[in-house]
Amino acid sequence: MRTGNEPSTARSPLRMRLWLSLWGMIWAALGLAAFVATGRVGWATACGVLLVVTVTDLCFVVRHLRQGPRYQPGRDVPPYEPDRGGRTRYRR
Repeated sequence: MRTGNEPSTARSPLRMRLWLSLWGMIWAALGLAAFVATGRVGWATACGVLLVVTVTDLCFVVRHLRQGPRYQPGRDVPPYEPDRGGRTRYRR
């Protein structure tokens, strides 16, 4: 639904970020284990850093999901406009 005020009410697709973070966390952990087992320190470090980034993102996503869709961060941020029935098509 486009209302024309998207920059002020833009929201991230949190469920997609949740699954992408989980997917990245699994691959980074597997890569870390594989590179540690083979003795590749540089690649193991890179996978470890990537693992930390994905776990941090996962924590932020879970935090935002628990806050709910109507959470407002402060007085200077206006409330979200309610969804009036799904997708609308604009005719030109």
